[in-house]
Amino acid sequence: MYYLGFSVKKHYSLRNQRRLPHKVISIGNLTVGGTGKTPAVMAVAGEAIRRGFVPVILTRGYKGKGNAPCFVTTGSGPLLQVDDAGDEPFLMADKLSGVPIVKDPDRYEGGMFALHAPQSPLMNPKGEIVFILDDGFQHFHLYRDRDVVLINVANPFGRNLLLPFGQLREPPGSLERADIIVITKNETAGDNEISRCGTLIEKLRKYNARAPVFQSAHLPVSWRLGSGERKDTGWIAGRKVFGFCALGDPLSFRRTLTSAGAVVAGFRAYRDHYQYGEADVGRIRAEAGKCGAEWIVTTEKDIIKIGNRDPADDLLVAEIRFAAEDSFYEELFSFQKSTPEEDDR
Repeated sequence: MYYLGFSVKKHYSLRNQRRLPHKVISIGNLTVGGTGKTPAVMAVAGEAIRRGFVPVILTRGYKGKGNAPCFVTTGSGPLLQVDDAGDEPFLMADKLSGVPIVKDPDRYEGGMFALHAPQSPLMNPKGEIVFILDDGFQHFHLYRDRDVVLINVANPFGRNLLLPFGQLREPPGSLERADIIVITKNETAGDNEISRCGTLIEKLRKYNARAPVFQSAHLPVSWRLGSGERKDTGWIAGRKVFGFCALGDPLSFRRTLTSAGAVVAGFRAYRDHYQYGEADVGRIRAEAGKCGAEWIVTTEKDIIKIGNRDPADDLLVAEIRFAAEDSFYEELFSFQKSTPEEDDR
């Protein structure tokens, strides 16, 4: 039933597909969460700036309550509260400088809004605009110049079952549409990393023999204290911690802590995009106390939803970055720059 509905929507969207007047890069996946998409989108936006492009992120703002289309940011910090923007768009707006982010379930309408809204920072861009679709692999309504698909090395195909019984949004054969495939979270694969990646690449090649396959990792770059002070990655080694998160792949965060050398005395996982309340914060703190943890550690995505509910000095935030091969970015940005005729489409 799910796939029937999905197929009808796909057919309709492709028949009515539209193009934006600038290049479009989609960052997406086959599964519901767990591939580290948000850090990847931020990394691609940062690389676009370094290469002289003007990146604009288009997002649906999952679970955001604000009206659309709207700017989550024009490039200088969030313009919406987290409940209105959605947790991931708010995080990107908070972390990225000089990158407009527009929220609209219809990314074409969002892109046109970004270009023509009265408050748009794109009226006189200092470079070629490139749109980045956040979670765009299934957004058939909009044409893409690059379709990038992220695959979690530890759980590539979501138990090989479609929603609602598994995590697959569409069958693995849909990978044939991908222009670039990136295996993510290789740092969590342990001693079997090389053999596991080799086997996974063989499987991927059965679905798509032409798309280049790259490998990446999601690595901690610092640990941020409540005071704002940052500690280097090795600082947490040997410290007893209690971790919690609400991610699509919560075990990857636990593995991040252990691989950094932390002693994980306890851990609590919530469903992806979970909205924390006062009672949740109390339970987390009580569990951390019972297991004798020195520090409570969470992610940037989670701390924006905690807000001021727990300002204690023993709360740490892991700052994670998406680290990919240089050749990934060379391939990603290898498309020819738009001609004036193309920009007038």
